[in-house]
Amino acid sequence: MATKKMNPMSAMKKASMHHEKAEHHHKEAKKFIQSAIKHPGLLHKELKVPMDKKIPEKKLAKAAKAPGKLGQRARFAETLKGMKK
Repeated sequence: MATKKMNPMSAMKKASMHHEKAEHHHKEAKKFIQSAIKHPGLLHKELKVPMDKKIPEKKLAKAAKAPGKLGQRARFAETLKGMKK
């Protein structure tokens, strides 16, 4: 079986295209959190905690065990909390 040799220019072009795609994906990945938060303040509203107050740790942990969207939002809030420096 003969292997097909790739033209050096073709290989460079392919590598360049891959780099551009990777760069574009990296830019999108950096901003995923902003796009993930579709309804800011909704978790506060569901847990009946005023927006100007922090959600208590125990209340957030209990909500994280809940099924459905409430649980999803609470788990996401815990994840974001862990990212804080």
